[in-house]
Amino acid sequence: MFDLRVSTSPRWVETVLSDMNSFLIDHASCERKASATAISFVVRYPNRKELVETMIEVAQDELEHFKLVTEKIHKRGLQLGSDQKDPYINGILKHSRTSSMGRLVDRLLIFGIVEGRGCERFKMLAEALPDPELAEFYHNLFKSEARHHAAFIRIAKKFAPEKELRERLDELLDAEAKIVEKLEFRPALH
Repeated sequence: MFDLRVSTSPRWVETVLSDMNSFLIDHASCERKASATAISFVVRYPNRKELVETMIEVAQDELEHFKLVTEKIHKRGLQLGSDQKDPYINGILKHSRTSSMGRLVDRLLIFGIVEGRGCERFKMLAEALPDPELAEFYHNLFKSEARHHAAFIRIAKKFAPEKELRERLDELLDAEAKIVEKLEFRPALH
């Protein structure tokens, strides 16, 4: 596990609470894309058994989250929306190296960081939500994101020496912090 370099501003929570419907629609999209990302690791690296097994579990969890968020959306009389470009994800992915092993390690670390940020934000949201049912839902997602975060980092350790991995993780955490500090507040996970 690691510490994020900057904390999410409480203004993010205020923004989300002011438009929970839009947040839920964005959240569903993020869960669907997270499941697809995990499957993309399986497709790209089918010969790496532990990676494949872990990513299948993550993909299943994320798809289940997508289903649960979609149910909440439909219960509110809303519908899923079109995917929007995510400035946070696009920004951090630009820091991924292009060499074969560098790309694998970086993408594992990056998605570990993304899950860590999601973990932080779901915890903040769970603590701020006035609806106890929705608060419990996000508290449970907070715990799940923590498991995913740990899984990505654990798998990354299989593909790089500890010192190199630590240095690269530090670089990516610094880059992520700069991205977060520049993000506008919107009713979205990132």
